[in-house]
Amino acid sequence: MAQVISGQIGGQPILILREGSSRNTGKDAQRNNIMAAKVVTNVVKSALGPKGMDKMLIDSLGDAAITSDGATILKEMDIQHPVAKMMVEVAEATDYEVGDGTTSVMVFVGRLLEEAEELLDKNVHPTIIVEGYRRAADKALEIFGDIAVSVKATDRVVLRKVAMTSMASKIVRGYLAGLSIDAVLKVAEKRGKGYVVDLDNIEVEMKAGGSIVETKLIEGMVIDKRVIHSGMPRRVEGARIALLDYALEIEKTDFDAKIQIERPEQIQAFLDEEERMLRVMVDKIVGAGANVLIYQKGFDDLLQHFLAKKAILAVRQAKKSSMEKLAKATGGQIVSSVDGLSGVELGSAKLVEERKVGDDKWMFIEGCEDPKAVTILVRSGTEKIGDEAERSLHDALCVVRDVVEAPVVVAGGGASEIEVSSRLRKWAEGLSGRVQLATLNFAEAMEVIPMTLAENAGLDPIDILVDLRARHEKGELWAGVDMFGGGVCDMAGLDVFEPLVVKEQIVKAASGSACMILRI
Repeated sequence: MAQVISGQIGGQPILILREGSSRNTGKDAQRNNIMAAKVVTNVVKSALGPKGMDKMLIDSLGDAAITSDGATILKEMDIQHPVAKMMVEVAEATDYEVGDGTTSVMVFVGRLLEEAEELLDKNVHPTIIVEGYRRAADKALEIFGDIAVSVKATDRVVLRKVAMTSMASKIVRGYLAGLSIDAVLKVAEKRGKGYVVDLDNIEVEMKAGGSIVETKLIEGMVIDKRVIHSGMPRRVEGARIALLDYALEIEKTDFDAKIQIERPEQIQAFLDEEERMLRVMVDKIVGAGANVLIYQKGFDDLLQHFLAKKAILAVRQAKKSSMEKLAKATGGQIVSSVDGLSGVELGSAKLVEERKVGDDKWMFIEGCEDPKAVTILVRSGTEKIGDEAERSLHDALCVVRDVVEAPVVVAGGGASEIEVSSRLRKWAEGLSGRVQLATLNFAEAMEVIPMTLAENAGLDPIDILVDLRARHEKGELWAGVDMFGGGVCDMAGLDVFEPLVVKEQIVKAASGSACMILRI
């Protein structure tokens, strides 16, 4: 560590950085950065695959999170090193883009940097390594596209295989796979020749106190609200729903005003006029044909009484996001004034009911016709299992969405990585100079995925790797690590499939971050 000084004027040192700052340059800086990235990799490495181990992370308040999800593990860690923070950003970006592969991308980055370290020891310049890695990444993406298999976007059999593969490493899996498929296909919108899926239209609500098999898909919405008046019905069948973001109360003036009252009758006249205005509001709601009212803002107590007398179920102070999803689910429109209610704006549902969920009362709006927003109500024995179920469901929803939007898959279990690695080696033989060394090391780094899977399953990674290479040389395209059978097997025959976009994102994110770290 040395203080940064640009020079001296008249014997006085000129400081560029703040006094007390330090500068780390050359190979020392490079090694430190690589070491930081490798440490992060080692943290999540043992969580890869269906036989991966869970991590328990305890925060400063003593709350524990138990998970094998790579993105969650890194998010919960209090990381200080700037390069390690960059690795966390890579995992978060991968989770945001494709929803899966966060652990794989961390493991791959770590191995790419290990391979680069060997080349640095041989005095290969970082710029040459970066060039080789970039060319190898482009070729790897091309090979992935060549070996991938096109499927039908709405094929439930394929979607279930993909969802089950994604959740194989989670505590809960099979039961949630079907729900994730149903939810995604409900909100998928046909655009041109393909589909577009907005996962924001799938609300996931978790409530501890039940069994995971009680988790269900609601073709509509569940909102954490209750009926506002004891005289209102708790259950409405054939619901006609008015959605208002307007305050159902007598508006206050924006300026201070005084009214001089001379006779008692004048007070009663004011009260009668206020009551008349409220009755007019209720009459307009009833006249539009609404029997359920959900609104976002304030509510007059007297108006509650009038609505109850008309047998209208009302819910107040719904969140804006819930209102928007309700509009998509019920086919209704959000109205800013009761004067705008004509009946055309009303949404519909077979049933609106207040139900007790655990210790709370929630509103269920279900049985919507062709809903474009749905809810998955997750039940679990404990909060911790519920949190992990939510994370598993998130991964399943994401990979199902990936296949629906881009219906192309590859086999999992490290099969595609081994095939790409094998073809990369043959391609690299045609290159010249030191760039060839970098591309060969990139190809070798891709084998870290099947080797880590084998290691986490208690198998000998060297024996598995040798067997995999031999099988792929014989043309067995989908030969991969069978973590449950304990050997090498045809992954397609075991129904282990992953979206192509996940593999592409792993290669792009890992190669990009490795190249950035090497250039520092």
